[in-house]
Amino acid sequence: MADKVSKDDVIAFRLHAHLLTERLAEDGLLDAAGRCAIQNSPPGSALLALHARVKNLTPEHVTQAVAEDKSLLQSWCMRGSPFYFPTADAPVFTTGVLPPTEEGQLHLILGVEQALDELGMSLTEAVELTGAEIDAVLSGRRLAINELGAELAARIAPKLPKKRRGSWEAEGPYAAGQPLGEAVVHFCIRILTLQRVVCFAPRAGNKAPFVLVGEWLGRTIPDLDPEVARAELLRRYLRRYGPSTRADFAAWLGIKAGDTDPWWSLVEDELAQVEFNGRSWILAEDLDALRSAPKPQGVRLLPPRDPYTQMRDRETMVDKKHHREVWKTVGEPGTVLVNGRITGIWRPRKSGRKLSITVKTFGSLAARDRKAILEEAGQVAPLRGASSVDVEFETY
Repeated sequence: MADKVSKDDVIAFRLHAHLLTERLAEDGLLDAAGRCAIQNSPPGSALLALHARVKNLTPEHVTQAVAEDKSLLQSWCMRGSPFYFPTADAPVFTTGVLPPTEEGQLHLILGVEQALDELGMSLTEAVELTGAEIDAVLSGRRLAINELGAELAARIAPKLPKKRRGSWEAEGPYAAGQPLGEAVVHFCIRILTLQRVVCFAPRAGNKAPFVLVGEWLGRTIPDLDPEVARAELLRRYLRRYGPSTRADFAAWLGIKAGDTDPWWSLVEDELAQVEFNGRSWILAEDLDALRSAPKPQGVRLLPPRDPYTQMRDRETMVDKKHHREVWKTVGEPGTVLVNGRITGIWRPRKSGRKLSITVKTFGSLAARDRKAILEEAGQVAPLRGASSVDVEFETY
């Protein structure tokens, strides 16, 4: 019979694994990013997520790791979203994410199948056509997705049979005036990021430019056996999000619940079953840590799509009646974490060098917790380019 574990134990275990019970020392940036990668959408959210985990973090620390040391890489990753992860761990968060089947890849970049059907083309063929032109277009350059997609599509078009070329150059259903082939190329670039062909360079204004990985790093990233990479990705997931299920892992990764075997089967003999929200699984070596995680203390202002709030069993974190406030489809807020509980949401508004933060809580706050939130807000301000901060408290 599976061991039963409490919600309090699970929350404490996850928060400790997510480095939200005690910040790492100032040299802990790569450790924090490597736990399960850090999503950077909306842009800038990764900096706030890393700040919640690393002491005295500044934008300059992240810039140095990305642009100078090249020890931190940004690329499309889980769920087709941009993430930061250590360059040394790139195979885990690229090869380890890429489904081994075309069907799985189509679900990861959901939306391209209709266009491929119209072209009479497989995803594999489309990716190969795009990959064959990428060096010629991107070598020595930094191009945003629209610029890159347009140039790649234009180079591919003359190499297609006449009928297919007509469909390729005709306007597609994705955006007004956008040729169908250009839209397909956009999807293919997501696969090429997981093949470690391209990655993101630092943003320039509102532009998120792509570069060739080899040129950006000045070297290639060593290959890792896909099964080894997938197994390690699942282990890292379970160490931060366990106890969990196949379905929750699939939703976190961006694949169908029935397509988890290429990951799950590789570590099945390392797992232990526990009773939490029904049948859930955790790495057997983490059972003791699950039962003995330190009681969470302190306050964090977590950004939208923080790794912790990307868990799929949302009722473990937040009462269901507040889900619409926390997880909005558009304009997601940040969350307020107080002593292990998400107690509200927060939104920033910047005017010149002044940052205004509105904190809306699901209930009353103790005076010491308000004071801690004010202190945390003071640390967030310089990360948003502000020299002062005002905090307004409201209650639902």
